[in-house]
Amino acid sequence: MVFEEKMILNGEPEDEEEEEEEEEDLVDPLETMRQKCAETEHCVHTQERLEDCETRVGSRSSTAEDCTEELFDFLHARDHCVSHKLFHSVK
Repeated sequence: MVFEEKMILNGEPEDEEEEEEEEEDLVDPLETMRQKCAETEHCVHTQERLEDCETRVGSRSSTAEDCTEELFDFLHARDHCVSHKLFHSVK
């Protein structure tokens, strides 16, 4: 009972709520850069190839083909773009 009164008087539960609110406002710069880079011409092209492959594979009932190569091409193009931009904004 005494411990609970001290917590109420010290305001510890309110501090936890304030910390949670501050964490929600943070934006990951990596995700922002990935979205911007995915809109570049080269990334759009590789993403279209990936989507075409997914459509082709999804339309067949049984196939040995998968879209691993197209996925890696898209991720490589996007991350290559991000690597040139992200580290200039990191302090």
